[in-house]
Amino acid sequence: MPTFKLTLAYDGTGLVGWQRQAEGTSVQGLLEDALSELDGRPVSVAGAGRTDAGVHALGQVAGATLERSIDAPTLVRALNVRLPLAVRVLHAADAAANFHARFQARRKTYRYRLWNAEVISPFERAYAWHVLGPPLDIDSMNEAAEQVVGAHDFAAFQGTGTETATTEREVFSSTVARPTNSSLAPGEALVTYDISGNGFLRHMVRNIVGTLVEVGRHRRPPGWMGEVMAGRRRTEAGRTAPAEGLFLVRVDYDEAAQIEDKR
Repeated sequence: MPTFKLTLAYDGTGLVGWQRQAEGTSVQGLLEDALSELDGRPVSVAGAGRTDAGVHALGQVAGATLERSIDAPTLVRALNVRLPLAVRVLHAADAAANFHARFQARRKTYRYRLWNAEVISPFERAYAWHVLGPPLDIDSMNEAAEQVVGAHDFAAFQGTGTETATTEREVFSSTVARPTNSSLAPGEALVTYDISGNGFLRHMVRNIVGTLVEVGRHRRPPGWMGEVMAGRRRTEAGRTAPAEGLFLVRVDYDEAAQIEDKR
């Protein structure tokens, strides 16, 4: 019974997120249905991150065990034939029998995209938060973003109504940038926020972004970020940034958690 580590990309527009729901189309549901058809039996998959409705992925990871004998390249082709074009399996690799995409993940990286201009390109509207007004103060935003690096209690950035064993997480990097160019429109319109950590609370990245935008608009000083974290109250932070700007970029694992790709 081979176990595979699958790397996926998907456009979250119109999807209810990663996790299978009672209603609506989920990435997990689509992948499980495709695997079940291929294997001739129900197949369950575990994903590295439970991306919310409308959130995209460039490098989501999932693990699945099959009964039939199949090699990784053939599995990629067979799944992509069965999946909608909005969901693609980019890569499959042989994995250890006990591989778990979520529990063995050591680092997750997210990117949030903001379009800081009076008009947003029609090709960007489903993949960025349109932030109107004058140019955001990137230096002040970075000063605030640096304050979330390290091990902290991120209760102030957790989505309301969420139950977790602990709200403590460790952030490894947190940076805001204005890329020098863009393939679709003048580069000065695009602002990106990249964050990596050992795990994230529900809506954590989007709530941090909403707080950073308040700083970038000079409505709050950079030091406000630290005050918000210390207060541990969601109502003290900025708004929740829209889902369409968020991308799960990649998930990293220890080498021991997987078998080397044999392709």
